[in-house]
Amino acid sequence: MDNILDKVFEIIEQRKLNKPEGSYVSGLMTDDKKTAEDKILEKIGEESTEVIIASKNNIKEEIIYESTDLLFHLMVLLSYKNISFKDIENELKRRYK
Repeated sequence: MDNILDKVFEIIEQRKLNKPEGSYVSGLMTDDKKTAEDKILEKIGEESTEVIIASKNNIKEEIIYESTDLLFHLMVLLSYKNISFKDIENELKRRYK
């Protein structure tokens, strides 16, 4: 497995299942004061806003940094909802035949 996105997604999946103490991903997926889904969606909203600001500031490094954060949290949501990269790939193939 050479694709870093696949590797990161695999780690997210492991953290979802094993819930190691101190894991950021496990913390997002654990219910406490807010539901796990609300915590994840809040992070996606926050990171989306940061991507927009970085883009408006036209600073490439910030766009890359914030886009990475956004993609990571989107991957957490996909894992939480049991949606795989294969599901996304299949939808892209359906759209762009």
